[in-house]
Amino acid sequence: MNVPLLDLVAQYRGIKHVVLGAIMAVIERQGFIMGPEVAQLEAEVARLSGTRHAVGCASGTDALLLPLRALDLAPGDEVITTPFTFFATAGAIHNAGGTTVFADIDPGSFNISPHAIEAAITPRTRAMVVVHLFGQMAAMEDIVPLAERHGLALIEDAAQAIGARRQIAGNWRMAGELGTVGTLSFFPSKNLGGYGDGGMMVTGDDALAERLRRLRLHGGSRQYHHDEVGFNSRLDTLQAAVLLAKLPHLAEWSAARARNAARYTEAFTGHPTVCPPQVDSLNSHIYNQYTLRVPRRDELQARLKERGIGSSVYYPLALHLQPCFAHLGYQAGSMPVSEAATETVISLPIYPEMSRDQQDAVIEAVLQFYA
Repeated sequence: MNVPLLDLVAQYRGIKHVVLGAIMAVIERQGFIMGPEVAQLEAEVARLSGTRHAVGCASGTDALLLPLRALDLAPGDEVITTPFTFFATAGAIHNAGGTTVFADIDPGSFNISPHAIEAAITPRTRAMVVVHLFGQMAAMEDIVPLAERHGLALIEDAAQAIGARRQIAGNWRMAGELGTVGTLSFFPSKNLGGYGDGGMMVTGDDALAERLRRLRLHGGSRQYHHDEVGFNSRLDTLQAAVLLAKLPHLAEWSAARARNAARYTEAFTGHPTVCPPQVDSLNSHIYNQYTLRVPRRDELQARLKERGIGSSVYYPLALHLQPCFAHLGYQAGSMPVSEAATETVISLPIYPEMSRDQQDAVIEAVLQFYA
């Protein structure tokens, strides 16, 4: 049975008419740049994220880059982040002029360890970028006080975690709500994905929001007037229209992912070899990925491919060992928990439209491989 890692065609079939209507409205109006859909989407995402402001931009990478640029980093200023994440997290730090400092992850959640962050702080540390990996939030009740105590900016990379929540002091707090700024990606594979690149920054800081709006428009709040050198990083109106059409479905899609995750976890719990993902009891996980730890990972992936079952390895080489960061001086063994994860993780299909039969085929293939 064919089971793709992600079936965006199936998603499109279910929302085809509303999406095409939204796209055609923009085309008929011929208002492609900073049209009203952008501001409408920003208002909806700010509400979802529990923040006062949301600022659209051209990609999830730019959503990281612009807030880092707003820190006005000087040569030698350090920014702490995880080595077990997509490249853009560390790449944005470098491109904003900062020095990337890596801190290892928690072995259960795959998220950055607060203890590792604290150990990495030096007098040159200016900020930290905390990734809510695979759809569940990091331990923000420990990280936020740490940032406050050391006077550090806190950027939440919530590219994989739109709508994720965590209970802190008895209250649900949203991904992106607690940091200086939160960043989102609308890459097509995300739980809320566009039909191309797109990103957004959310914040409760009025002055920062205004600066981010300038930075995405070549550094100016008025046309042909530039307060600083910024970027061309506008969210396309067509992408905003697509995302507005999809947004009402986000909660049901995330709930379907959670149901699929529960079936996987029930099937794999107690298995002597297959380790399902650990979900922190304080988290409401949105499962952008469902990630197992397994031995003989590459052999399993090859077997799944033979059966027509999609899978992916996020991420096969930790960032501190990437050739482009060799100048930072990290060696194999520097981040042992992250390095162990790169050798054992594999993510299975978990998209909302997956049928029960398709999921049963995935479960059977995994269990038969380790029988």
